[in-house]
Amino acid sequence: MHDPLWMKALLVVHVAAGASAFALAPLALITAKGGKAHRRWGKFYFWAMAVVAVTAMVMAIYRPVLFLGLVAIFSFYSAFTGYRVLGQKAAYKGEKTVTNLDWFAAGFTFVSSALLALFGALKPELVQNLGIPAMVFGGIGMWIAGTMVWRFTHRPKEKMFWWYAHIAGMLGSYIAAWTAFSVVTIGPLLHGAWWIWIVPTGIGVPAILMTKAYYQKKFTPRQVTRAAS
Repeated sequence: MHDPLWMKALLVVHVAAGASAFALAPLALITAKGGKAHRRWGKFYFWAMAVVAVTAMVMAIYRPVLFLGLVAIFSFYSAFTGYRVLGQKAAYKGEKTVTNLDWFAAGFTFVSSALLALFGALKPELVQNLGIPAMVFGGIGMWIAGTMVWRFTHRPKEKMFWWYAHIAGMLGSYIAAWTAFSVVTIGPLLHGAWWIWIVPTGIGVPAILMTKAYYQKKFTPRQVTRAAS
């Protein structure tokens, strides 16, 4: 069965957007945080990831490939939370910054991630026999969405909470881009080994935690100094 022309065109758009996101993320990372260049490349990266997610879901529904469709949801949600939190800084002051869109995205991601984990555990044939990656990604998706719901309902204790959430969200989505790159380029050489799906996550998650710890240490003395003065 040959894919129709529109599917081939969609694949081209998907690959182009993925390659753009893969290249744009380092530009956002190396530029001064908060500067014009950082914001510009960050926005381009976010919308590139949005195109990747939408095209992936459409192709996954058409073929159908349930695993890729569900993974695309939580992968984009990571970038979504990293982007949205920039407009929610006032939550530290107790102001209401969460919208219905934020609630819907969190709920939708949690449910789809729960299904991904459930299928991986009980019906791996429904997720292309990638049971372990499905459970890992499903668990991560539920954790991300659950963390966001907690933040929506609890006033942040740290003033710079948004910075940590921004870093975690954007880097988390970049891990997804690395995963796709690894599966497409290295996966065929390893005859579809399932573990290639989770190696970038195994490397990236500790990197996110260390980066967060670095900035927490960097910002804390400033907060203490200000409080003392």
